[in-house]
Amino acid sequence: MTPCSLPQAFLERPIAHRALHDGNVSRVENGIAAIDAAITAGFGIEIDVQPSRHGTAMVFHDYDLGRVTTSKGPIAQCTAQELSRVAYVTGETGIPTLAEVLARIDGRVPVLIEIKDQDGRMGPNVGALEGAVARVIDGYEGDIAVMSFNPHSVAAMANLAPHIARGLTTCDYQKRDWQLLNDDIRAHLRGIPDFDRVGACFISHKAGTLGDQPVLDLKSRGVPILCWTVKSARVEQQAREIADNITFEGYIPA
Repeated sequence: MTPCSLPQAFLERPIAHRALHDGNVSRVENGIAAIDAAITAGFGIEIDVQPSRHGTAMVFHDYDLGRVTTSKGPIAQCTAQELSRVAYVTGETGIPTLAEVLARIDGRVPVLIEIKDQDGRMGPNVGALEGAVARVIDGYEGDIAVMSFNPHSVAAMANLAPHIARGLTTCDYQKRDWQLLNDDIRAHLRGIPDFDRVGACFISHKAGTLGDQPVLDLKSRGVPILCWTVKSARVEQQAREIADNITFEGYIPA
């Protein structure tokens, strides 16, 4: 695998989880208003990408539209044009494409892109969304990195965009939170054994389980440790005992 390194900017300022939203009251997560708020505040930005019907990389977290918009149904069944007209529960309109969001950020703050698993079981049936992301970020001049829970997705990015920093999103994979995964897969992913195989250069781990041995082992190697999702100053203080930086929401870090 081609080596990569996480730009220093990702360790210098807190990263707003799904941009600087306000709990989907007036600024929806991953929306343009939340993007603008994070830029104004000088925070890094974490965003999620899902595919449209024709494979356009859209900045949206869920597989279904229902939680944060007035529409329903899988985002992958809608075209980018249809998604541009979708109304959010906040009153905002239009799910943005990744290209639109990167043009908006324009290198002013670091941007961390989480590629949502498209296999459904953290398996190898991936590639189309990764290809769409790689095409959009090609030539982007700001600080940028990609990550995914699915190691196959990270490996795909190593081939498609070897010069871009890539990492694994990780956690303790409790069965109650990952019911679609069988015990063997959860146990495998919990140990973070794919880190070197996929050419990762950082992880973003669940804040409450930063003391897990696989995390400590990577930290002892000098691997940058990010974490998700910190929701208070108290939790931030605890997380920073291990993590090099935080992804946050629901409060403003000092």
